[in-house]
Amino acid sequence: MKDSLNKKVLLITGGAGFIGSNFLEFLLKKYSHYKLINIDNLTYAGNLENLVHIETSNNYTFIKGDICNRELLEHIFNFYDIRGVIHFAAESHVDNSITSPNNFIRTNIIGTFTLLEVARSYWMMGPGKYKKGYEDCRFHHISTDEVYGSLGKEGFFTERSPYAPRSPYSASKASSDMIVKSYYHTYGLNIIITNCSNNYGPKQAREKFIPKIIESALNYNSIPVYGDGTNVRDWLYVTDHCRGIDVVYHFGKIGETYNIGGNNERQNNYVVEKVCEILDEIIPLDDRENNGIKSFKDLISYVKDRPGHDRRYAVDTTKISQELGWRPVENFEETLRETVIWYTGDINRKVLL
Repeated sequence: MKDSLNKKVLLITGGAGFIGSNFLEFLLKKYSHYKLINIDNLTYAGNLENLVHIETSNNYTFIKGDICNRELLEHIFNFYDIRGVIHFAAESHVDNSITSPNNFIRTNIIGTFTLLEVARSYWMMGPGKYKKGYEDCRFHHISTDEVYGSLGKEGFFTERSPYAPRSPYSASKASSDMIVKSYYHTYGLNIIITNCSNNYGPKQAREKFIPKIIESALNYNSIPVYGDGTNVRDWLYVTDHCRGIDVVYHFGKIGETYNIGGNNERQNNYVVEKVCEILDEIIPLDDRENNGIKSFKDLISYVKDRPGHDRRYAVDTTKISQELGWRPVENFEETLRETVIWYTGDINRKVLL
């Protein structure tokens, strides 16, 4: 079925997840000439509740499916005439990669390879030769700053930093990055890669650091913090990330990589204490005292550090800023407060609880 409205059809993978669902809403609001096909296997990180605001849109279609299923992907490309891919789908929780690395190898490496093969076969006649009318089709691979390894107290990752992954998760993402790049150099496929820093905001899965803090606090359970809590992350609000993906997909140079960071370096200790302070403000003291605490900070507990726990991440955003005019605009403390409030809402708590 070629789209009857003559809209450009994009395939979004993993769109029921945290960043993907936020990006789908962003894209539908901004581009009326796009039709978006969302494929998601609805594993632990995928949640259809994330898509309730767009599920009835005429420009949106959801398909439950596995990106490792080549036959399904070929059907989707042919049926909808896919003209672009923005690839979010991935296993992404480091702790899970330590206990079950096979899932990460399968989804992040085999899944990405399968997508690339189907896109190449559908868009191209051979190396360097696009089919007529498909010359502007692009494959955008969403990746992570964790592929670069760990930083010391100073310095930043740039797009030229060597890859040095230290967990099965980051190794699987580094592998998929390399495969994507190989399809540009070998076949001339129009690819682009973005490596982002730690995201936060509404709809994030409960296993991630900030939602885990909130979930534990709301249940008056111990709030676990790895090691001594001095690990540093650069926090990127999901809306800023969506804007970055948008500008890179539409205007980035073919074959290039762009780092997207929030310029918000914070120690884990600072983040957990700030979340607790916000919760102290919005949850009455009587409720807390009835559960045996005066402040949610009393629930903070330091636990054995995670194996291979990277000390610090921070990315240099000079390239995307100078070439494409993007820069983060959200204030960390303000948007962290908005995020905490979002999760404490009766409807939104189902994402956590």
